[in-house]
Amino acid sequence: MNLADLKIGETGIVKQVLEVGCQPGIVQRLTAMGIVSERPVQVLRKAIFNGPLHIRVGATTEIAIRLQEAEMIIIK
Repeated sequence: MNLADLKIGETGIVKQVLEVGCQPGIVQRLTAMGIVSERPVQVLRKAIFNGPLHIRVGATTEIAIRLQEAEMIIIK
């Protein structure tokens, strides 16, 4: 299951971030934003037409990421 599969309001724990088929530097950017193993993430909003996701990482950090990036984040 990946982050894009969560519904609005659901929370998951990051298991890993996949590097398959991504642009160089995306994994490092996600890590810099706090998306690392064993960190909770919650989906706050989803834009229509496969737009970005507004997520909360940890307790206080809120960011928006593209759907393609959310699909790289495997959760448990």
